[in-house]
Amino acid sequence: MKEKQFTRTKVNQGKKKNIHVKCKNPCEIGPLTVQERRKKAYHVRQKAAYSQKNRPHADHPCNGDESLFSNKIGNYSKGLPHNHLGEVNLKAYKALIHSLRTGKPGDFESIPLGGVVKFSNPQAAYAFDLVGPDSHHLGIMAPPPFSSSWEASEMAELYWQALTRDVPFTDYNTNPLTVMAASDLSTFSKFKGPKVNQVVTTDTLFRGNTPGDLIGPYISQFLWKDIPFGATTIVQRYRTTVANDDHMTSYEEWLNIQNGLPPAAKNTFDSTPRYIRNSRDLSGWVHKDFTYQGFLAACLILLSFGGAALDRANPYLLSRTQDGFITFGAPHILDLVAKAARTALEAAWFQKFLIHRRLRPEEFGGRVHNHLTGAASYPINTELLSSQAISQVVNKFGTYLLPMAYPEGCPTHPAYPAGHACIAGAAATVLKAFFNESFVIPNPVIVSSDGLSLLPYPESSLTIGGELNKLAANIALGRNAAGVHWRSDGSEGLKLGETVAIGILKDYKATFNENFNGFSLTKFNGTTIKIK
Repeated sequence: MKEKQFTRTKVNQGKKKNIHVKCKNPCEIGPLTVQERRKKAYHVRQKAAYSQKNRPHADHPCNGDESLFSNKIGNYSKGLPHNHLGEVNLKAYKALIHSLRTGKPGDFESIPLGGVVKFSNPQAAYAFDLVGPDSHHLGIMAPPPFSSSWEASEMAELYWQALTRDVPFTDYNTNPLTVMAASDLSTFSKFKGPKVNQVVTTDTLFRGNTPGDLIGPYISQFLWKDIPFGATTIVQRYRTTVANDDHMTSYEEWLNIQNGLPPAAKNTFDSTPRYIRNSRDLSGWVHKDFTYQGFLAACLILLSFGGAALDRANPYLLSRTQDGFITFGAPHILDLVAKAARTALEAAWFQKFLIHRRLRPEEFGGRVHNHLTGAASYPINTELLSSQAISQVVNKFGTYLLPMAYPEGCPTHPAYPAGHACIAGAAATVLKAFFNESFVIPNPVIVSSDGLSLLPYPESSLTIGGELNKLAANIALGRNAAGVHWRSDGSEGLKLGETVAIGILKDYKATFNENFNGFSLTKFNGTTIKIK
């Protein structure tokens, strides 16, 4: 096709100028020529890359357990071969470290396994992304050391969460176990869960620390309300396991799982689907959810509220002739929720495998059991050893192991930070950027104690911002309720995911044509920021 010359009017600083352009398609219109558009697209990407390249260097502190303990009792080793104490074969552990140090795909194939269970995608720790901060450029604090009072408090909380899985959230104020749990956790010198006047109460028990976590029911509205799903509606009643369906409480079962053998038992499921009413239901939900499922549901619920629920900075709220769609509409928001979720997992996997390699709670439970039975001697903090949680667990199960909600126990990757929490932090941050955090959620509900119905909840005004924070905490702490993560895995994972999402939103800010002044949102620490 022969190129034709046509005239294009270009506006520069308020002045119009006719220019002659050669183009194969004279039907194309717009403010930029093909060449100008290509150049601008390049500079948008270049500027984003340059900005990320010049981020301040993040420190990557660790808790020192790996160098402190020559037998690696403070580090993750599930899936590798272990001795009768559940201590890892050091040759196998060194092979894992060697592969992580070199990053060579072939080295990972040489890691000795103790059974048939494989490691979960350690090479994701090296992946690059094209939007947002690089995973290696982000830092988080070091997790609690093995022997610390902080670690002791987190383990005690996990024992109590296991013991109270079947207590309905609505009964926390009256159930003897939850009353005892709140009292016991209040005695720990370094417990970092929410408190009232420096005391853990049944109203703060097992909750998160972000704005909105302590307001209203334990479960976020976004895990209860019906989900508008295209031409149908999803009612959030889920399959859950029956009461007392706990696993890995025998030593033989525990050791087999640490060596990477498949579980001998399976979950026993309730024949009746239920709304989430207790920690067992919640731990079951986060057992089978896909990456950003909870925040896909939240986004669809939020979109059903209409324009009043959108952030006030949305450029189309005041437009007389246009609505948002591909930009600042449903496809835009849904896309960024999914994008932020995966990028947050990359950041988590870097920290998990290449920095911390923190042991899982089930591994720590084995250390407690062997210490208290006299099979070994470990430097476990005395605050944990004197906790009422310890006596309650051994009286009920006959061992000091941590009762697990999942037959297979934790996934085959290190604990810190929690992948679910990183996803939750990133996805919640994206939704807070696009929606009006102060918007009051209409017709709030609370679950019945049997999980079969939802009842009106008239006691307080639940906002989008608060319920998104609560949703993030539910998903993070729901993994703790199953026994597979620590509190700090969740709290620090939320912050890491938040940082990932802010970086992504910043990069995308330069891609819009609309008059848009930037995203505003409230961070998990309560501060308000604007992303320009």
